[in-house]
Amino acid sequence: MTEFGVAPPDGAPASRRRRWMWITAPVVVASVFAVAWFQPHKLFIDEEVAEPVPSAVTVAPSADDDSPSPEPAPPQDLAMGSFVSLDHGTSGAVRVLDLGDGSRVVRLEGLDTDNGPDLYLYLTTNPADGEEGGFDDDFVNLGRLKGNQGDQNYELGLDVDLSRYTSVVIWCDRFNSAFGAADLV
Repeated sequence: MTEFGVAPPDGAPASRRRRWMWITAPVVVASVFAVAWFQPHKLFIDEEVAEPVPSAVTVAPSADDDSPSPEPAPPQDLAMGSFVSLDHGTSGAVRVLDLGDGSRVVRLEGLDTDNGPDLYLYLTTNPADGEEGGFDDDFVNLGRLKGNQGDQNYELGLDVDLSRYTSVVIWCDRFNSAFGAADLV
């Protein structure tokens, strides 16, 4: 009985609830999956990095040594380039630096690109204007992109033969998408 004294047909309220559940449950599950996978909120969040230009580590003189401490030499450019936009607007410069102590760094300066869910920095054999599918064929993964804006440094292993690689690319691994790339010259 309802408050008006008339009983609903058998199963009417329960069937409406079940129908509503069968319609809304897949929509809710699909929405949660889409937000988790695509992470559209990242398009509205900038992550800025402001790392200084690295320098070689110098050994401090011992306490009984009166000689002046050596000044670290500025890093030397081994290669450089400018980003071009591919799937997303991207600008900034890239430098490959020799720090003078045997270590090398890939440095991004003034980077400005869109944020994304799964971004990496690759050193690759594919030229910046090459086929997009070629960026992840022969590459060295330098690590996750630290931020989509600013200046940042990535260590380059001593085992990497720099003469083999022609460009740097910001690569979205989840969607196999090149945000931007820079030829190294």
